[in-house]
Amino acid sequence: MKLDITKALQFVDSNAVQAFEPAVANANKALEEGTCPGNDFLGWLHLPSQITEEFLDDVNACAKVLRENCEAVVVAGIGGSYLGARAVLEALGDTFGWLKPSDSPRILFAGNNISEDYLAELIDYLKGTKFGVINISKSGTTTETAITFRLLKKLCEDQRGKDMAKNVIVAVTDAKKGAARTTADKEGYTSFIIPDNVGGRFSVLTPVGLLPIACAGYDIKALVKGARDMEEATATTVPFADNVCSQYAAVRNALYQAGKKIEIMVNFQPKLHYMNEWWKQLYGESEGKDKKGIFPAAVDFSTDLHSMGQWIQDGERTIFETVISVDNVNHVLAVPSDEENLDGLNFLAGKRIDQVNKMAELGTQIAHVDGGVPNIRISIDKLDEYNLGQLIYFFEKACGVSGLVLGVNPFNQPGVEDYKRNMFALLDKPGYEEQSKAIKARLA
Repeated sequence: MKLDITKALQFVDSNAVQAFEPAVANANKALEEGTCPGNDFLGWLHLPSQITEEFLDDVNACAKVLRENCEAVVVAGIGGSYLGARAVLEALGDTFGWLKPSDSPRILFAGNNISEDYLAELIDYLKGTKFGVINISKSGTTTETAITFRLLKKLCEDQRGKDMAKNVIVAVTDAKKGAARTTADKEGYTSFIIPDNVGGRFSVLTPVGLLPIACAGYDIKALVKGARDMEEATATTVPFADNVCSQYAAVRNALYQAGKKIEIMVNFQPKLHYMNEWWKQLYGESEGKDKKGIFPAAVDFSTDLHSMGQWIQDGERTIFETVISVDNVNHVLAVPSDEENLDGLNFLAGKRIDQVNKMAELGTQIAHVDGGVPNIRISIDKLDEYNLGQLIYFFEKACGVSGLVLGVNPFNQPGVEDYKRNMFALLDKPGYEEQSKAIKARLA
């Protein structure tokens, strides 16, 4: 993986980025020594190097049971409990249904919304289908996921019987406590533990992400190897000038200090759409607090160049872009020649589609930089498990460093609870009587 910040340094003095080196060094030291705010959630920091072959074999063995007994597996989870896995699966798979081994089930995602239509249509789709469930919830009481699991558990037991349901429902939850742990123990489900010291948005390399990815037939050992190599490449001992995480964290904060309040994550490969979504949660939930933080947005180019492109080119100059570029694609396809040439595209005849896409990427970068948009470029060799593992750990480490440099606790999310309290009060949940009265009086 490579990081190019030269098109960002045109908008801030290189000394401004260099000025963040001491703060970045302090942030790295605080992470390493566990002295930073949120230090009880640093289990992700050395997770790649701590994952054992035996553990990965256990995950693969469980995935094998699901693959052999299921036509579909529903991952029930929300936020970090599904976005990381979905990001990897979408990036590795076929745009129109995932090119996966024939013995692998289709992976579906639910428990991430409360749409009655969505859930009803999912239930209808699963009727008559041999399906299993991976229920991902530390507490087992997260509303969106818990409602979904109730529905899926009942349907699975009704269709497949309790004995088979026990074999194809897997819990990824707390080691000792919570509703999901109690249910798993009572029903005899295979279960995996969400480590106490790993927050949801940093959990891709725990069973939260690894089990769904393995179920789809992908190589989780290569994914972890990529993350492990990036962990080593971004260690505290790596000098600032050679440390891509430190550089990214520093330039983001320098741009923010210069008035660039919005970071737009850009891809030119539609398979990276959910990588953008995972990144948005990671950075938004980590940095957006104490009335601070870069707003994380995302676009899919060249598609969104025909919509958001106008705003990015000519709108308010409070933005910068970070582009994920993929050097090598997995297929070969050239533009054909057309005798009539009515569309005027014969000048492209014989050229690879990816060559056209790369020139769109370069042309966009030039246009946006000329239009006043700083540009950071992250390039990876190709979309495979190893490179995605590198990318995941890079963003996680840089996020921790960047948040500490910003002066916030990157590992909590106090604002997320506000909507839940209001929702519970409006639904008359026991224990919320006073808040319910207050809210209903406001709405009267």
